[in-house]
This record gives sequence, C-alpha cells and structure tokens, in this order.
Amino acid sequence: MRYALARRWLPSGLRRFLYSFEALIEDSVSALAGGLPAGARVLDAGAGEGQYSEHFRRQRYTGVDLGIGDAAWSYARLDAIADLTALPFRAGTFDAALSIVTLEHLRDPLAALRETARVLAPGGVLLLVAPMEWEVHQAPHDYFRYTRHGLEYLLRESGLRVEELQPAGGIFRLLARRLLNASQLQPWLLPLLGPLALLLGLLDGLDRRKDSTLGYKCIARKL
Repeated sequence: MRYALARRWLPSGLRRFLYSFEALIEDSVSALAGGLPAGARVLDAGAGEGQYSEHFRRQRYTGVDLGIGDAAWSYARLDAIADLTALPFRAGTFDAALSIVTLEHLRDPLAALRETARVLAPGGVLLLVAPMEWEVHQAPHDYFRYTRHGLEYLLRESGLRVEELQPAGGIFRLLARRLLNASQLQPWLLPLLGPLALLLGLLDGLDRRKDSTLGYKCIARKL
C-alpha cells in the first residue's frame, strides 16, 4: 500500500507505525512551524506540490522547485520555479528553510546547500530530511543516498552547524518497509507480509546503533 492510500484507509496510529519515516517528516515539519514566530520567512527548497505549506499558515511560506521531478505532479502552487543551486533571492532573506527528501535528486547537492545557507539569515535554521536506504524514485532524477557522515560533511561545508542528526529507525524498521514495498507487487501479498512488517517494527528498539536506516532528519543552523 502506498502512503497516499495509507493516509486514506489506515487508522492514524497504525499508519504512523508502518510508515514511520513519513510520520517523522510530518512531525518534524510541524515542530519547525510551531517553533517559528508569526510572519517568519520560510523557504521550502524542493517544494514539489507544496504539501507542507499548510503547516506554515502563520508564516510567510515560499515554495521553490525546478518542477521536473514527477510528470504527474502539479507545480501550480509554487512561488518560484528555479534551480536550487541558483536561488532568485537576496542573501539573508529567510528565517528558516526546509529540504525534505530533495537532496537525493540534486546533481550538485553541496552547491544547493550553499545556496540555501546563503539565503538564510544569520541564526536561521534548516530542517533537512534525506534518505539512506530507499528505492529509486522520480527517475531519472535520482542520484544519491546519504550516510550521517556525508550529511555532516555537506552541511558543515555549506557554513551550517549541525544541531541534531536523527536516524529514521534502524534495521528492523528498514526491513519492515521493504516488506511493504514487496506487498505493492501484488495486492494478495499484503495480508501475508503486513503482519510481519508490524512485528519487525516492534523489534526496532533492539538496534541501538541504527547504522542501517531509511534516512536521516537533520537540524542545522547558519553560523
């Protein structure tokens, strides 16, 4: 079952458990919005269809994307269509920025992060979520996967200080997600693989290192 269908058909608790990576993203975006004052300027770098704009109704939200990721998407809600390595904004324009599962689609992620840092005001915060173990998506515009060390390097080289770097679960969450992916091949697989995915999710606390993970949530701040 794809996440869009899961949102429609699964109870909230079950959906958040099975799709823990998406739940982490939603909670992180909500927390960022809740911690910003009214009127704060927010950049969504790689906004896609602008699905996170609703979280920032109190702030001044700006969604930017190149608009080539998915032919089925509507990019009509974007505030600007632009390459993230050449943002059309002055330095220090934004108080906060988010980059949600976008970095893997950029041919020059360091240049894009440097641009994001450039348009952040001093002390501005960046919420970044990037995958480590994930299937190919939005092909052919899918180029990279990231370890925690790679993300730390890119953020540091961009002039940002990492304040938080959190894995999205460990190996059991990863295996559970792979079973859900496998169930998409044939509908009759879901009743067989779904219960096993639930069991694996319950075991994730056994993995304390979490070196095998779906991805990472990062909070970084402009120096």
